[in-house]
Parts: sequence; C-alpha cells; structure tokens
Amino acid sequence: MDKKLLSAKQRVLRAVVIFLICVVTVIYLIPLFFVIHTSFKPWDLIKEYPPKILFRPTVASYIRIFTARTPLPPGVELSEEKVASMKWYERLVYKDTNEEVVRKGDLPRRYLNSIIIVIGSTVITIVIGTLAAYGFSRGKMRGKDDWLFFILTTRMLPPVVVVIPVFLMFRSLSLTDTHIGLILLYTAFNVSFAVWVMKGFIDEIPIEYEEAALVDGYTRFQVFMKVVIPQATTGIAATAVFCFIFAWNEYAFAFLLSRKTAQTVPAWLPYQMGVLGYDWGAAAAGTFVFLLPAMVFTIILRKHLVRGITFGAIRK
Repeated sequence: MDKKLLSAKQRVLRAVVIFLICVVTVIYLIPLFFVIHTSFKPWDLIKEYPPKILFRPTVASYIRIFTARTPLPPGVELSEEKVASMKWYERLVYKDTNEEVVRKGDLPRRYLNSIIIVIGSTVITIVIGTLAAYGFSRGKMRGKDDWLFFILTTRMLPPVVVVIPVFLMFRSLSLTDTHIGLILLYTAFNVSFAVWVMKGFIDEIPIEYEEAALVDGYTRFQVFMKVVIPQATTGIAATAVFCFIFAWNEYAFAFLLSRKTAQTVPAWLPYQMGVLGYDWGAAAAGTFVFLLPAMVFTIILRKHLVRGITFGAIRK
C-alpha cells in the first residue's frame, strides 16, 4: 500500500514538474512568438492598438528587409499599367508603403559576413581551446592553477568596457572593418570559455585509455586525435554551440569595428528605416531570419548540448 501511495505521489510530482516546465517554456517563447507574429503583419496593423492577434498574414516585411526601396513623392501614384508590370513582390511593397523596389538589399551581404566571421572564430576557438585544455589537463607545469585563473580573467569584464582600447589597437593595426579582425577578436574572447569547459570534459576521460595507446606505439598527437577527441565529442559540440551563439549575437564590437565590408547583421539591423519611420515589420522579419542559423545549429547538436551542459563525459 505504501508503495502504491509513493508511486502515485511520484506521478503527481512528475506531472507538476512537467506542467511547470511547459509554463516556463511558453513564457520564454513569448518574445519569439511576438517577433514572428509581427513579421507577418500587414503594414497598417503593425502599430495598431490594441494589437490584433488574428489577421491575414503577408510576406511584405520580409520583402522590405531583403530589398532597397525609394519612396514616391507624396500624392504621386503609379499608373495601373506600371503597377501591373511590376513583379509580385514589388507590387506588394508598393501597396503597403508607396515605395518602389530599386535593387536587392544589403541583408544577404551582412548575413554572409556574420556566417564567415562566426564560423571562422568558432572553429579556431574550438581548435585552440581543445589543445590548450588537453595540455592543462594532462601536462605538468608550474603555476597551472594561476595560468587557468589568468585565462579566466579575460571573461571577467564585459566587452563594452574594453571596446575603446580594442578600437584604438585595431585602428593602428589596420584591422577595422575586416573579417579577420572580428574573427581574431571573437576568438580571443571565447577561447577562455572553451579552455575551461573542455578541460572539465578531458579531466573525466580515463587516462588509462591514453596510456594503453602509448604502450601500443601511438605518438602523443595520435593519442590526442584517435583517443581523446572521440571521447570529448560531446564537450566539443556543447562548447561550439555556446561560442557560436556568443559570436553570432555580439553587437558592441561589430558596431564599432565594422562599417561596410565586414559589418554583421546585429550591427546593421537596428538602423533600417522606412519611408514612414522605423520599419518594425522589417525589423521583426530580419530578427527572425537572423535567429534561424543559431536555432538550426542548436537543434542539430541538441543531444550533445544536453549531455554537455551536464558534463556527461565518460567517468572513471
């Protein structure tokens, strides 16, 4: 009887926990829902109060964020023949905001900049962080704890505190508005995080595996590549996700150190204006498009991420 009562309590407790998790998840997803909801709203409903929940969705906001447009003079309307000759997306923009599409927008270029910089910095960070973590985990050196603490201190200050000195240094090295400059900068800020996280994973890999491989004639580098790396895959994936998200969302450095050539989406998106003021629909559409890579990357590595944040490596 006691076992049945205990089992019933466990089921109730589990149901309560699941319910609370669902509630918290919904609360956290409300801003994302609002962004997606706004991105599909017609122009005349975006600023309407009270806001409408149900409406006929349109992709006009996505067209505006991907195109460059010029406003027509007040009171000027195009002829029916001109409107009929427009492409469907040009007609949609014209009916919404009385603007003509003149060319493709700058978002694809800024998007490509973000992808190049983020992937470059994430790959370099993982390589350097994993090698350094392996050295700290297996090597014997004086002041190991002091060196680890010194590496950690690079994360103690928020980026905005050091943005001016970094700008002056980059200007003297001619690294402003360059892809390599932002890649090196994001790598420098992420590598300390990668070292500490990866060291925790490598510490939990039994050293006997490596000793057995060394006895079999493997070199230290071969041991690292064929024994340690496969066992640390979970940690590498989890670290890569966090480094990717940090670099993908970073704004302060991207805003100050880039203008055109290497400008990323976070530094470009807030300054998109329309003929009738700030285009909230286009901003919402751009935000949702910007979030997609991070969402997809996290979903792909979700199994490794869940294990990684709980340090689920092989234990002795």
